[in-house]
Amino acid sequence: MKSADQTRKTILAVDDDPHILEVLEVRLVSAGYDVVTAGDGAEALQVLASRPVRLVISDIRMPGMDGMRLLEEMERRGLRLPIIFLTAHGSISGAVEAIKHGAVDYLTKPFDGQELLTRVAEVFAKAAGAPPPAAPDIAESGLVGKSPAMRDLAAMIDRVAARDVNVLILGESGTGKELVANLIHRRSPRKNGPLVTVDCGSTPAGLLESELFGHVKGAFTHAVKDKKGLIEQANQGTLFLDEIGNITIEMQVRLLRFLENHKIRRIGDVREIQVDCRVLAATNADIFEQVAEGVFREDLLYRLKVVTINVPPLRERREDIPVLAEHFIRQFCAGQGIPPVVVPPETMAYLMAYPWPGNVRQLRNALEAGVVLGAEGVLAQEDLQLPLAGKGPDRSATGEDDSLSLDASEKAAIVRALEQSNWVQKAAAPLLGVSRRALNYKIQKYGIELPKRRAKK
Repeated sequence: MKSADQTRKTILAVDDDPHILEVLEVRLVSAGYDVVTAGDGAEALQVLASRPVRLVISDIRMPGMDGMRLLEEMERRGLRLPIIFLTAHGSISGAVEAIKHGAVDYLTKPFDGQELLTRVAEVFAKAAGAPPPAAPDIAESGLVGKSPAMRDLAAMIDRVAARDVNVLILGESGTGKELVANLIHRRSPRKNGPLVTVDCGSTPAGLLESELFGHVKGAFTHAVKDKKGLIEQANQGTLFLDEIGNITIEMQVRLLRFLENHKIRRIGDVREIQVDCRVLAATNADIFEQVAEGVFREDLLYRLKVVTINVPPLRERREDIPVLAEHFIRQFCAGQGIPPVVVPPETMAYLMAYPWPGNVRQLRNALEAGVVLGAEGVLAQEDLQLPLAGKGPDRSATGEDDSLSLDASEKAAIVRALEQSNWVQKAAAPLLGVSRRALNYKIQKYGIELPKRRAKK
C-alpha cells in the first residue's frame, strides 16, 4: 500500500513514443516519484479516471487525442491538474499557446534529465505551499511600478527570458518596449552575449539592408571594405528589431528567410553565414491590421510572435505615477546636483489626472523640466510645461462619461495654451502639437471666445 506522500507525488507520463516513456519513467522513479504511463490522450483519461494523479507530463503532438485536446478534456471534466508539455523545438509556439490555456510549463525534446526533475520539483513545491521563487527585482531592472499590470509584466518577462524563443513586444510609443527587450536579454541564457538594437523606424529603407546583413567590398558605390551586418554582430546574443512594422516588403522577405534557417548573405557575397541569435521585435503600430491590409507578411508575423508581450500604457496603471515620479525626480536631482525636490499634493493630483498620451517617456521629460525649472525645491504644475493637461481631476474612475471628461480636458488645455501665447493661435498651435487649422477647428467646436484684439493705429 502506498504512503500518503507517494500518492501526492504520482505522475502520469503521456507519449506515443515508448522510448520517451521509458526515459521519463526511469528518471522520475529514480528521483522517488510514482509513475504511470499512457500512449495517448484517450488512454491518459482512462488512467485519470481510475487512480489519483498529481502531475501530468504529456507530449503535445500525438496520434488520436493530442496533448492540447487532453488538456481541454481534463478542464471539461474538472481535472485541474498541473501539466508539463513536451514538444519538439519546431513546435514551441504550440507549447506557449498551451501555457496560455492552463499548462504550467514545457520542455523541448530532447530534454535534459536534470532540468526535467527541477521542473517537477518546482510544481510539487508550489502545490505544497512552499515559498515561490523570488520575483524579479522590478526597480533594479528598470521596470518601476507597483501596479498589478507591472507585476504581471515582470513575471511574464522573467518566464519568457529563460526560454530561447522569439518575442514580439507590443505597446504605444513611450511605454518602455526597449526596456522590456533589455530586461529579457539580461535575464536570458544569452546575457553574456551582445544585445544589438536596430531602429527600423529611423533607418532609411535603402540603408537598412546593408545595416542588417552587411556587405562585401565593391558590392555598391562607396563599399570600400567588407562590413559585418548587425544580425551577424548579434551572434550568440540577442537581436532587437525596434519598430519592425516600418520595414519594406522586400526586407520582410529577407528577414523571414533568416528566421527560417538562421543564415544570412552579405550584399554582394555568394557565401552564407550561420548566425545563432535570439530575435526580439517591437512595434507601436497595429501590426495585425497591417497584415490585414497586406503591408506586413503574416508568415513573418508568426515567426516573430512565438510569444507576445503587451506593455500597458501609463493611463491603465495610474497607481504607478507617484512611484515613477519619485524615481525620476530622485534620478534627475542626483544627476544635476540639485537638492531634493518636493512634489506637493496638488501637483501629484495634476500628474495623476493627466492623460499621458506619450506615456512614461512623456512623464519622464515633464519631470526633468520640472526639476530644472522648479523654485525653492517645490515642483509646481506650471513647471511641468504640459499645456495639454486639463485642470480638472480625472473623472474616469468615478463612472462619469469619458468623452465628456476628455472634451473638458481638451478645451481647458486649448484655453491654457492660448493664454500662454497671448491668444495668438499661430503661437498656441505648436504648444498643443497641432496645426493652426486644427486648432481653429477645435476653438469653434468648443465655442471658445477669443478676446478682441485692438486695431493698430
